[in-house]
Amino acid sequence: MPIPNDTVFMPSILTFVGIPGLEPVQCWIGIPFCAMYIIALIGNTLLVIIIKSERTLHEPMYIFLAMLGATDIALSTSFVPKMLGIFWFHLPDIYFDACLLQMWLIHTFQGIESGVLLAMALDRYVAICHPLRHATIFTPQVVTHIGIGMTLRPAILVIPCLLLIKFRLKLYRTKIISHSYCEHMAVVKLATEDIFINKFYGLFGAFIVGGFDFLSITLSYIQILITVAHLPQKKARLKAFNTCVPHMCVFFQFYLLAFFSFFTHRSGAHIPSHIHITLSVLYLLVPPFFNPFVYGVKTKQIREQVTKMFSFKDQV
Repeated sequence: MPIPNDTVFMPSILTFVGIPGLEPVQCWIGIPFCAMYIIALIGNTLLVIIIKSERTLHEPMYIFLAMLGATDIALSTSFVPKMLGIFWFHLPDIYFDACLLQMWLIHTFQGIESGVLLAMALDRYVAICHPLRHATIFTPQVVTHIGIGMTLRPAILVIPCLLLIKFRLKLYRTKIISHSYCEHMAVVKLATEDIFINKFYGLFGAFIVGGFDFLSITLSYIQILITVAHLPQKKARLKAFNTCVPHMCVFFQFYLLAFFSFFTHRSGAHIPSHIHITLSVLYLLVPPFFNPFVYGVKTKQIREQVTKMFSFKDQV
């Protein structure tokens, strides 16, 4: 079959558009994104430091929260600096292999974040529905194994996506990516060859990680709400419910944006590309920005440690 003139044979360099249709104002769009990134770095770093340094917070829930903060730092750092380079310094090019590395980092940390949310939901489920068994179930060894498992699961599952692109797709119609970062489907759609296997494995990986976690978290919170509703004392019901509010807020905002981004890549042709890409960026950036505020405001122990930290600095 003849190769079209505009076909690129395994391009060594890919070029980002940024946000299609909004190129003239991307320098201004980068300002709020940069502000969100800086706040996310400061907030999540503070969260990790407080939990690490305060022995009273060395409990499963706070350990998972520290893991979430570290994941958010890594996730936002894997794409925001390069994106700002596109917006502000006109640096749209990226080596093909570097693009695959960024893809692996982004999707791996997305999967880790989903796994941490599942671990936190299960921790709350056991703490509220089976409180007497919590200490025997969530031992330090179990928490360590959960941390290793939820890291290895997406890290391993994403690798075939990269291999299928690297060794299966050889002909590309263009080297221009209409995106701000290396998202799996955004890169796969550049190929002129049959991408059914790539799309199928992408769906499979998304279901194994996101789909399984979403169903498990949903069932956990349903059971939690049922248990809370049957508590005899109103004060106990409010206390139990308040401990779950931050987790449910983070859960809903993470998965709503995730499902929107996922399905618009596959069946969202009617959605303007600048809206789709902007929301795809927010999907990755909002959780790292949002989580420290949610847990800092709603978690009494975190709030107290932040107050102590700044009160100590004022006295010095």
